[in-house]
Amino acid sequence: MPNRPRIAAICLFLIGLTVGAFWQLKDNAFINYDDNAYVTDNPQVKDGLSFSGLAWAFTTTAESNWHPLTWLSHMLDWQLYGANPRGHHLTSLFFHVVNTILLLLVLVRFTNRLWPSALVAALFALHPLHVESVAWVAERKDVLSAFFWLLTMWAYLRYVERPGAWRYLGVIATFTLGLMAKPMLVTEPFVLLLLDYWPLNRWSPGAQRAIGPRKAKPAPKSPTGRGALHLVWEKMPLFALVATSCAITLLVQKVGGAVASTDIYPFGVRLSNALVAYVTYLAKMVWPINLAVFYPHPEADLPGWQIVGAGLLLVACTSLAIRWARRFPYLLVGWFWYLGTLVPVIGLVQVGSQAMADRYTYIPLIGIFIIFAFGGADLVSGRRCRQIKLASFCSLALVICLIFTWIQVRYWRNSTSLFSHALAVTEDNFLAYAKLGLAYEYEGKPFEAIEMYRQAIRLNPNFNEVYSSLGIVYVKVGRIDEAVKMFRLAIRLNPKCSFAYYSLGRVYDKVGKIDEAVQMLRQAIHFDPKLAGAYNDLGKVLDKLGKTDDAIEMFRQAIRLNPNFSDAHNNLGIDLADRDELDEAIYQFQQAIRARPDYDEPYHNLGLAYYKQGKIREAREMFEMARKKNPDNAGAKEMLNSLEGR
Repeated sequence: MPNRPRIAAICLFLIGLTVGAFWQLKDNAFINYDDNAYVTDNPQVKDGLSFSGLAWAFTTTAESNWHPLTWLSHMLDWQLYGANPRGHHLTSLFFHVVNTILLLLVLVRFTNRLWPSALVAALFALHPLHVESVAWVAERKDVLSAFFWLLTMWAYLRYVERPGAWRYLGVIATFTLGLMAKPMLVTEPFVLLLLDYWPLNRWSPGAQRAIGPRKAKPAPKSPTGRGALHLVWEKMPLFALVATSCAITLLVQKVGGAVASTDIYPFGVRLSNALVAYVTYLAKMVWPINLAVFYPHPEADLPGWQIVGAGLLLVACTSLAIRWARRFPYLLVGWFWYLGTLVPVIGLVQVGSQAMADRYTYIPLIGIFIIFAFGGADLVSGRRCRQIKLASFCSLALVICLIFTWIQVRYWRNSTSLFSHALAVTEDNFLAYAKLGLAYEYEGKPFEAIEMYRQAIRLNPNFNEVYSSLGIVYVKVGRIDEAVKMFRLAIRLNPKCSFAYYSLGRVYDKVGKIDEAVQMLRQAIHFDPKLAGAYNDLGKVLDKLGKTDDAIEMFRQAIRLNPNFSDAHNNLGIDLADRDELDEAIYQFQQAIRARPDYDEPYHNLGLAYYKQGKIREAREMFEMARKKNPDNAGAKEMLNSLEGR
């Protein structure tokens, strides 16, 4: 095995390169695509680590996935860093760096070859296709699951070196944890079978293998003497976990409506896109330009020559890998690693409306990197001149990767830069228009947002979510009739669209149509019983109708769903104070302040409650805080004037 000081030096070099390539992440913001659902607008995540959060992580089907470890990772980040995106980004970078080092160590241990292993690790660390997995906070599941993937490989190697029940339990444990971070890891047992072929050479009983520091140690004969068949049987507990994970994932995705209908994407369309995607990933690996956060699905628009050409190329590469397997076994292992690990996300089971995604290559490209690194090393073996040329070529390739990665990370600076870039490098990207519109809306540019939303609707008239977004902007600019029209169109496209009902209910409340507001808000709750905002707004409308008891119940339900819902705490406190239940009202105002310290109204209301209790000093302090938070708070100013001299 290569000497440890040399390995340590390479590890430090890789750490420096990786951190340098991605260091801009520390200044990047959250983006408005899934980061809100996974982190910034997720009340369970924002509550930090807790027993209730632990239970939620293991039972929720949120975002049409079951990945409890990913949820717990986000909860821990929020506990440590709160709303500051820097910590969240640096955690993802930390896992990417650790994965790079683990990949190097695992490959060295498996193959006993340092430099090819180092090249694989360097390509993994610096390739621009991997930026999405690292720079996107919501994709924590990629770097976290890869961490457990590599730990499973390490545990498996230890088991192969010295078989035993406890070591096999280590394989099962790390693999299980990986599945709980991202179910895409279901392909790992098949990859372990490939590694049994090369470099472990376990397919034939009594074959020679080279593991760790000892070269060509005779492998113990299989107890059954059946070679490869025994290796499959050996992994049956892992395959059982795979079957369980697949069943859970399909159930969760169907419940969440994430699996696209065959009416939208027939199997023939999916297969055609899958063939082209396999080849497109390879092309982007070789020349990583025009990378985007979202690639629209071509549906039935792919040219026939692309489909046929992609299919023929894949068949040819597969045939060559099998034909040359005896002489160059890493060709077969690397190629089938790539093909196999992409199967869950290649689109045969279509989840979402993307044609492909850069993040899906995080683990699969390791197989192609293995082919390049070990194939290149064998081609120049024993030829000093060629070795120098190969080293120069690899160094140049890594420098290019580093530059492209640095540039790609910059596009992830914020939502505006990310989706503007996506529009620049793709065509008919309806989602990029929609997300850029949302970014403009947050930036206080409503008319630019309206234009982006209209473009999204033009490209995809069935994109019901964007109608609601456009309706919200119309409300902000005072175009109420057009807003109502947009919300009703969203409901027509999706009669179960709770957010459209919720938004329409708020508009009706705004224009004084109280009965219609109640009806729409109840519909929103019916289709999404966990929509805390709908309970809060329904409570406010019920207050206007004089139904205080019902309103209080709505506010309490909103708080049960989101304990950090400042407005709901404040509204509940107001109703309780009106009923002279001052102690609980004070508690609710305090909770509102805790959840949102910059919100002036709870300070004012808490001051009024203290005033009713005769606690003048405490009341004055709260009114002063209300004025400090909002100098235009006339009520607090009036109360302070009335308390002068007291």
